[in-house]
Amino acid sequence: MAPFIGLVIGIVLGLTGAGGSVLAVPMLMLFVGISATDAMGLALGAVAASAAYGVILQRKNVLWLPALALAVGGMVMAPLGKVVALMLDELYLLLAFSALAIFIAVKMWRQATLSPEYTRFVRAGQAVEESSPLLCRLSATGQFQLKPRCISGLLVAGLGIGFASGLLGVGGGFLIIPVLLFLSSISMRRAVASSLFAIALISSSGFISHLLLKGLPAQLPLIPVLSASLVGMLFSQWLSRYIAGPALQKTFATVLVVVSLFTVIQALY
Repeated sequence: MAPFIGLVIGIVLGLTGAGGSVLAVPMLMLFVGISATDAMGLALGAVAASAAYGVILQRKNVLWLPALALAVGGMVMAPLGKVVALMLDELYLLLAFSALAIFIAVKMWRQATLSPEYTRFVRAGQAVEESSPLLCRLSATGQFQLKPRCISGLLVAGLGIGFASGLLGVGGGFLIIPVLLFLSSISMRRAVASSLFAIALISSSGFISHLLLKGLPAQLPLIPVLSASLVGMLFSQWLSRYIAGPALQKTFATVLVVVSLFTVIQALY
């Protein structure tokens, strides 16, 4: 069952511009039978691996320095988020995660309804180099002008995203993409591509923190899940040519709500 879940995680991650990683935690809890804390730790590993592969696919559109500045803040706070997560009762942690998952599902449904064209820009899509105004202005020589307001805005946003990532085991793409769009006039394609680089670094920080602070049970299917998620990400590259769009995003949002609610109900009763 673990490889199948990894495959599903990879496919969903590849076919959604943001938020697909939240499906990993309830699936791992329901079908593998692991705790919420371990599921969140393992999910971070799957997210980091698939996002790193996505960076390779989307490298032509990644804004490296802005994404790195955002990721630095996230990498600093992800371990703290993991420390807090290990201090909380698992039921409260699960309730917070489920509330976040439902929020993401509603956000994705609204995007598919109000801005359906954005749903075409997915993590596994083929990169087409695109020019657009950059987050940080360029000098005449083509070097980034690291203005304090720009860098500080990215760092502060990264701090909050990193804490949420470590606390709840999510990649943070659902927050990173809006932040990049809010702080700049870059295109959706560039925002999705750049978010992958930040997600890979922030999720890696959270995953490593989980390993150091708690470790993973010997029986936890780490390698099968990570390997299968990469295969799923590769498969989604082909699928994205045919099924990425508003209908898919609404279907995923619905599944996410159902699975999250079912996980909470099972934990309560």
